[in-house]
Amino acid sequence: PGGIVMNRREIGSEKEALACKYLEEKGYRIVATNYRCRTAEIDIVANDGDVLVFVEVKYRKTAACGESSYAVDFKKIRNISRCARYYIYKEGTPPDTPMRFDVVAIDGERVTHVENAFEAV
Repeated sequence: PGGIVMNRREIGSEKEALACKYLEEKGYRIVATNYRCRTAEIDIVANDGDVLVFVEVKYRKTAACGESSYAVDFKKIRNISRCARYYIYKEGTPPDTPMRFDVVAIDGERVTHVENAFEAV
């Protein structure tokens, strides 16, 4: 009692900021956060060298329900893929730009970065 209660959006924003910091420390350049299109949202768009990376951030307070990196299901992948195509179109990204989809999983205090976590569908 008496503690500050954060809603899901606030916790999500805090964890996404943590993921951005983590990626920046690995040499990534953050291009956009919370990129929205009609069907979905991409948590982080970044450059890893010349690779355009779409990053999904997953958070679990504990690993009791399974690690957060396993929380990306087919429907989510399909929506992220659509949103990524929209981003590429809207931003005029050259078609030969290398791209990939990563997941930054935050389980409690542990951060895990899964490169090439899934393929676009």
